[in-house]
This record gives sequence, structure tokens and C-alpha cells, in this order.
Amino acid sequence: MQAKNQKIVVLGTGGTIAGESQSANEGLRYKAAQRSISDILSSVSGAHAQWPAALDNFQLASEQVAQMDSKDMDFGTWIHLANRCEHWLTKDEVAAIVITHGTDTIEETAYFLSQVVHSAKPIVLTCAMRPANFKDADGPQNLRDALSVAASLRGSGTWLVAAGEIHHSQFVQKVHPTRLNAFDSGETGLAGRIQSDHIEWQETFVSPSIKPSMALRQLPDAAQWPWVEIVMNHVNASPLHIDALVHAGVKGLVVAGTGNGSINSKLKESLLRAQVSEVEVRVSTRCNQGAVIPNENHQFDATGGLSPVKTRVALLLDIMSKQQSH
Repeated sequence: MQAKNQKIVVLGTGGTIAGESQSANEGLRYKAAQRSISDILSSVSGAHAQWPAALDNFQLASEQVAQMDSKDMDFGTWIHLANRCEHWLTKDEVAAIVITHGTDTIEETAYFLSQVVHSAKPIVLTCAMRPANFKDADGPQNLRDALSVAASLRGSGTWLVAAGEIHHSQFVQKVHPTRLNAFDSGETGLAGRIQSDHIEWQETFVSPSIKPSMALRQLPDAAQWPWVEIVMNHVNASPLHIDALVHAGVKGLVVAGTGNGSINSKLKESLLRAQVSEVEVRVSTRCNQGAVIPNENHQFDATGGLSPVKTRVALLLDIMSKQQSH
């Protein structure tokens, strides 16, 4: 029998996957982040369950990095989580990282990690839409699937596994508030599926070439991160809040434009004033599929091809990178 000489490290951050409700019949009213990562791992390998065959040559280790509802995720926790990822991934015996996380902001965390953790090894995030003590909890299967994917992946990349689907961090978005398959990767589509521990990668999926935008060691303390907000274009959108944000000291603005990143005239005028005040402006789209295609009508940077929340992460890192170079 081959020795188990490699590790997959599971980092817990809380979320619904660690949540508990008052009743096993209640899947919507619950308190997130109640169970430890070791307890969650134990639920995956219950009395009558065997670990997936893909894990035969791996040991599992776990660490509780945070214990929070992901709606309350913050920059300090991001920095700590990224540092723990780098700590483990630099060890020769560690092959991959799996992270349990709440669904609300998991796409932002996944994208952030893809940009600051420099490693040739994969990171796989997973989550749940139902609390851990619900009669049909989805967390144990999602974690089991994430471990299988982590054991099978080779090379770098940050991924999300949930509801039998494998998504890439560049494209995934939460698109439904309650259903089990709450995530979608838009026009790009799934990277793969997993069922009964069998992984099937989509032949049409092409993994993007990700160039991390900033070294983790260059990140300032959380309290020193620049202030970047998202604003939305809509019917009769007022420019007053943009002027107020600029006056209050905002450093960056992401516009979730209508359609192909369109912005009403008054909003555009206020954004041009913001640029004069040295506020960085990026344009995305509030549509949940497709990216903005830049053209001559765009007066602001619309080249990122990311969702508004990921565009905000990218802008945060770009501003900090520029600050480091001065």
C-alpha cells in the first residue's frame, strides 16, 4: 500500500456550511458559523461513508482560520486567509488547499485569492446553502466533492465546487438566493461536474491564464486599504452620491453600468469630476452574463471583463500596487 505522503489542508472560515438552525426541518432561518472545521470534516466521513478513492494517497489536515457569516467578510480576514494559504502551499508535502466559506461573498474571496496567492498548487473553495444540521444538508457532499477535485487538480488555479459543479474563480457568480445550485459561470460555463466522486471536465472549458496582480507581502494592513465603492446606473440615477463619496475621500469607483456599461449623462458628468479629483473609475455591467466590450463610447476603463464585485477587488489591488511603486 502506498504511503500517504501528501496533504490536503482544509481551512475553515465559517458560513452556512458551519451553520445551525433550531430544527432539522429549517433550512432558511439559522445562524451561520457555529461548527468547527474539524466537526464539518467529521460529517463528511460519517459512520457509513468512505472517503473518495481520489484521497487514498492523501492525509487531511485542518485549521480554523475564521468563524464568520460571509456577509461580514472583511479585508483583515482576507489577508489572514491568504497568508495561511501561502503558509501551507509552500510546504512540499501539501498538494492543495480547500476552503469552506459562506456563499454570499465566496466569489469575491475566490477572486482575491487568485490575485494575491502565488503558488503552483490549486485552491478549491466550497460552501453550502443549507445549515449543517438540516435534514438534507448539502455541505458534507460539497466538501467531499471539493476534496476530490483538490486531489485531482494539477497546477495553479482557484476554483469553486458546489452542487456537483466546478467553477473557475474568474467567472463564477452567485445568481440565486436560496436554491442549491446557486452559482453560475455565465457564457463561459462550467469547468466541470462531479457526481458519485467522478469528475468530468468540460471539453469546451479553457482555463484562463491568471497573472496575480500583487504579491501578498506587499499588501498593507487592512486599515490602510483604499476606499473603493460600487455605484449602479439605473433610471434617473442621481449623481449626488458620487459627489458625496468624492467629497468624503473615496479613492475608487466601480460603475455597474446598464447593458454594455452604459451610464446616464448626469452620472457620467459626476464621474468625470471624480476623475479630475484623482478618483479611479472602472466600468462593469450589472448584467449577470457577458462582459463589457469596450468601444469609443466608453470614457472610463472598461477592459476588465469582470463582474462589479470582482472589478472592485481588481481596482483595490491596482490602487495599492500603484501606491507601493511610488
